Amino acid sequence: MLVAIAPFIGGAAAPSCMLCSEDETAKNQAERAGKPLKISVTSKLNFSRLALTGQGSAQVAVDPESGMRNINGEIIGLGGYPAAAEVLLIGEAGRNVRIDLPSKISMHSSTGGAISIVDIRTTLGPSPKLDSNGQLKFSFGGRLQLSGNIAGTFRGRIPITANYE
Repeated sequence: MLVAIAPFIGGAAAPSCMLCSEDETAKNQAERAGKPLKISVTSKLNFSRLALTGQGSAQVAVDPESGMRNINGEIIGLGGYPAAAEVLLIGEAGRNVRIDLPSKISMHSSTGGAISIVDIRTTLGPSPKLDSNGQLKFSFGGRLQLSGNIAGTFRGRIPITANYE
């Protein structure tokens, strides 16, 4: 099972100056906002290949720090390498940032099956801050919940929102 990550950057634009030319307005907005934040997903969250062994439920967790997988329930691993997602945030050096990820993600297969990732956890501390190079690297993982008779390759999008504090 593979989860494809698609980042999303949120934020509101500053109001334009009625007395400035378009070039001056853009320059003034950029100076007020600072360097825009850019999110790059450098490694996708991957639970690897799995097979349900019964009709009961199962859970598969990927730890954000180690990338290791923990399997519970009526499921077995079929090989492959699980991995926590890795993200690189680039912006204005030394600035505090707020990064939001959803608490639950639904994923779907081409055969109509649906599963969920819950308990999304990151390696971020309580007050994330861009380093002196304007970068912040972090990882995230979560817990995949499975039940019933489902099959397929499941994909989903995990929106990541980042803003300066």
